Amino acid sequence: MALAGYFGMDSATQTFQHRALPIKLWPPSQSTRLMLVDRMIKNLTTPSIFSRKYGLLSKEEAEEDAKHIEDIAFAAASHHFEKESDGDGSSAVQIYAKESSKLMLEVLKRGPRIKDDGDVISEKATAANETIFDISGGRRAFIEAEEAEELLQSLRKPNSYTKICFSNRSFGLDAARVVEPILLSIKDQLTEVDLSDFIAGRPEEEALKVMNIFSSALEGCVLRYLDLSNNAMGEKGVRAFTSLLRSQKNLEELYLMNDGISEEAARAVCELIPSTEKLRVLQFHNNMTGDEGALAISEIVKHSPALEDFRCSSTRIGSEGGVALAEALGTCSHLKKLDLRDNMFGVEAGVALSKAISAFSDLTEIYLSYLNLEDEGAEALVNSLKDSAPSLEVLEMAGNDVTAKAAATLAACIAAKQFLTKLSLAENELKDEGAIVISKALEVGHSQLTEVDLSTNAIRRAGARVLAQAVVHKPGFKLLNINSNFISDEGIDEVKDIFKNSPDMLGPLDENDPEGEDLDDEAEDDNADNENELESRLKNLEIKQED
Repeated sequence: MALAGYFGMDSATQTFQHRALPIKLWPPSQSTRLMLVDRMIKNLTTPSIFSRKYGLLSKEEAEEDAKHIEDIAFAAASHHFEKESDGDGSSAVQIYAKESSKLMLEVLKRGPRIKDDGDVISEKATAANETIFDISGGRRAFIEAEEAEELLQSLRKPNSYTKICFSNRSFGLDAARVVEPILLSIKDQLTEVDLSDFIAGRPEEEALKVMNIFSSALEGCVLRYLDLSNNAMGEKGVRAFTSLLRSQKNLEELYLMNDGISEEAARAVCELIPSTEKLRVLQFHNNMTGDEGALAISEIVKHSPALEDFRCSSTRIGSEGGVALAEALGTCSHLKKLDLRDNMFGVEAGVALSKAISAFSDLTEIYLSYLNLEDEGAEALVNSLKDSAPSLEVLEMAGNDVTAKAAATLAACIAAKQFLTKLSLAENELKDEGAIVISKALEVGHSQLTEVDLSTNAIRRAGARVLAQAVVHKPGFKLLNINSNFISDEGIDEVKDIFKNSPDMLGPLDENDPEGEDLDDEAEDDNADNENELESRLKNLEIKQED
């Protein structure tokens, strides 16, 4: 788990903070603080190398810890800011991030506390310490022979390590030769290996030799978990791991993110792994796979009947590859999480995927943003989702050119998903008509809803008001994002008044454009009349839920 990514290396977070605080960086808004807390909660409750070592926190405990961490970090940063003379708050932001990161790492390494009744929530830390060997902490560093000898001393002694993590350390050729006999001596006891980001900055020739040494040394070990992410491998790198990959018949989790997985590399992965029958997690995020590579990945998916978590986001896959993936996913009846964001699927692939979705009865999270779905593809997908995935918690379909024409179909699906916690339809063209229809779907039930994002949808006063009214009284609700719309100044005041007792639940509105599309005053008055008429017409609209 790369803690730096929580604060300094996440592009989405950087963008938000820059937009929200373009001039004065400190203090952050309440919504920014809340978003940081939510981000920490998510990461404290997400399985990782730390949770496997120290145990996974419950949601309740993570919420308590995240709020405490943020309070301490905010206080430290604010104290520093008070001492700055004419500063813009940038150093306070750095302290805020650094302190939060440090404290969160401490919580992760502490693991779950023991309950009041004496029951232990997870494995005892002492037992975990004996089975996991992890050198990924601290700054990324180049490792040569001498340091490798020192770092790996405990592996030379009798041990019961079943999991090793060499991530965030760049091994040179001499260091790899030190590691080789050690891995040979313990490979029969290993079940989990993390070699993500372990050759960073090395020349290609040296990196390939290092990978080959590790691969040969680990050949034959029976792994359930393998992470080779962030190594810019390409086909050459994949084939450098031939010995290891060909010996794996029991993998349950495989991570190949940000690895330069091209068409040829994807075919090599498909060719080298002999069996994926037990595979539950497969992640290919941020590669240059393309349509041809997607065909190879589809073959892997097709032979992974136990798959529960599939991520193939930001992989340059178009319509042909999207259709192939959709057809392959139809065989994965146990799927719980599906992330296909940021590809070029288009309508045809969206329709193909809708046919597969009917098999996903256990689905809890689906991420379909930025797929060029348009109304036809989006409607096909939500129509299928409406009748499947009864426990769906997250639905994201941002940036798909969805208009108000598809709103009723979207709303019918949303109304049927009473376990929904997060809904994102940002960067579409729903306007007031679509926003009001979707608001009506959210009004009844949805007691677990925490976040709704309809930013950048050309929504005006009427749509903003109805959205606010629909979510403001939800018991666990945390954030409504309606930024970057066309809400009038009066509409902004109205929405703020709705949230007057819980202002932290309303996201920033600094990018809202009250002028809309440069309409003159008369046109704006006409538009206000249209908004009122539209709301009146939709007032009694009901979204029927199927039994």
